[in-house]
Amino acid sequence: MVRPRRIVLVRHGESKGNADDTVYEREPDHALPLTENGWRQAEETGKHLRELFGQERVSVYVSPYRRTHQTLRAFTLDPQLVRIREEPRLREQDWGNWQEREDVRLQKAYRDAYGHFFYRFAQGESGADVYDRVGAFLESLFRSFEESDHPANVLLVTHGLTMRLFCMRWFHWSVAEFESLSNPGNGEVRVLELGADGKYHLDRPFDSWCEPEPYGTTG
Repeated sequence: MVRPRRIVLVRHGESKGNADDTVYEREPDHALPLTENGWRQAEETGKHLRELFGQERVSVYVSPYRRTHQTLRAFTLDPQLVRIREEPRLREQDWGNWQEREDVRLQKAYRDAYGHFFYRFAQGESGADVYDRVGAFLESLFRSFEESDHPANVLLVTHGLTMRLFCMRWFHWSVAEFESLSNPGNGEVRVLELGADGKYHLDRPFDSWCEPEPYGTTG
């Protein structure tokens, strides 16, 4: 098995929906493009990634959403050094069809009170559902490490919640730990680096908005 030196997670640049949440009433979530600011964010992230990877090969997995494909395009990675696979399991949490703004805001308030991991949107997914499909993707990723010529780098171009859930699954974080963390900003990067101890280590933590409160046990 050839394990990569690093696994890089990137959240897409600012999308039209990040800038104006009324757009979800008119356009499908998966079809929303980057804003001009989102393109700039992605281009800046691309500069960092080109420096990070140098002339090393990269295995890329990209969410099937328009904004993630555009983010990847803005990185301008050397096509001779990358192999790209669209990966539907890395998509955004499904909300279900078109979204009415006030209803979404109400459901987000419910989610904040109920918990981001367990709350299920009326026509969509819970965080737990996303966790399950990320786990299924990890099984496929591990199998790819059996390739004798696997690249030294893996790059996932995805979404904020998916990034947190990927790390939760990888590092075996508890639900309480996951709930205490904030999403990365648009264009932000997290790197899982293979250490001398044979384990992967996160280059920097996600911002935390509270202390985890694990459930107690009773006899």
